[in-house]
Amino acid sequence: MVVIMKQGFTQAELDHAIQEMRNGGVKVMISRGSETTILGAEGNAQNIDVEKMEALPGVERVMRVSEPYKKANRKYHPDDTVVEIVPGTAVGGNKLLVVAGPCSVESETQITGIARAVQGAGAAALRGGAFKPRTSPYSFQGMGYQGLDLLEKARAATGLPIVTELMSTDDIDYFAEHVDVIQVGARNMQNFDLLKRLGKLNKPILLKRGLSATIEEWLMSAEYILAGGNPNVILCERGIRTFETFTRNTLDLSAVMAVKRQSHLPVMVDPSHAGGQAWMVERMSLAAIAAGADGLIIEVHNDPIHALCDGQQSITPPQFSALMEKARRVAECVGRTM
Repeated sequence: MVVIMKQGFTQAELDHAIQEMRNGGVKVMISRGSETTILGAEGNAQNIDVEKMEALPGVERVMRVSEPYKKANRKYHPDDTVVEIVPGTAVGGNKLLVVAGPCSVESETQITGIARAVQGAGAAALRGGAFKPRTSPYSFQGMGYQGLDLLEKARAATGLPIVTELMSTDDIDYFAEHVDVIQVGARNMQNFDLLKRLGKLNKPILLKRGLSATIEEWLMSAEYILAGGNPNVILCERGIRTFETFTRNTLDLSAVMAVKRQSHLPVMVDPSHAGGQAWMVERMSLAAIAAGADGLIIEVHNDPIHALCDGQQSITPPQFSALMEKARRVAECVGRTM
């Protein structure tokens, strides 16, 4: 249930409405938007008399909410959420956020060189995997803490905030101290113990959609983080598993539009993991911007042929620079900036 207050309501009217909701056995979330103040019922609202609530002075209308996600729901929070990554860099506003870098950190020369290249082309943050979830136990698993140290060196050299994937709850404290944006990968989207722990941080969390997750399941995973008290959630569509085998995954751009309608959370797109092929990345990036994405996370490698992970879907720094030039023009067409 959500209670929408009238324009010009008094504090006494607001307090009265809140108390009536609490009398019905629910906790009350207050969301103050640019034009509307909304009271959200957290818990079972069946004991609240809708007609009585609507008759209260200061109340505009009352709506029942059927979706199980509450804090992620746009009905509770009508204004778009803007998540600040570091001072001066955010996602969810008019300016699109572009995150770029290699699938895996391989050496100091590699990660720092790529960081400088993508920064020069307009990227606002650096991605790079230190701990890698791989289908095969024999594949390169990442450099671990050494990789995180190299990401920090690249950040020191360029000023770019770093985005990297967390695999285990054992590493949360270290990531919270050393990483700017903690990524939850597709395979961990429903690792609820991990999500609950991340809900206790005051740190941006990039939550990728699971391989076969529905939009509601994805938003419910975000709800775990939000319910824990961390409002800094960024969603990321990275393609879902379908019957098609030509591409690595099927990029669901309709999900970007659907989530933006259902939720206030910012949505990014990962075109690299979606198509799984470098030649698809540019067009899928432009399509994502046209579909309303708030940002892109793109794999860029200086030597894709010899990359230790996902070289086939990585573009080169010159290709990334060319992509960014086109992206700026598409963004302008839909009223956004880069």
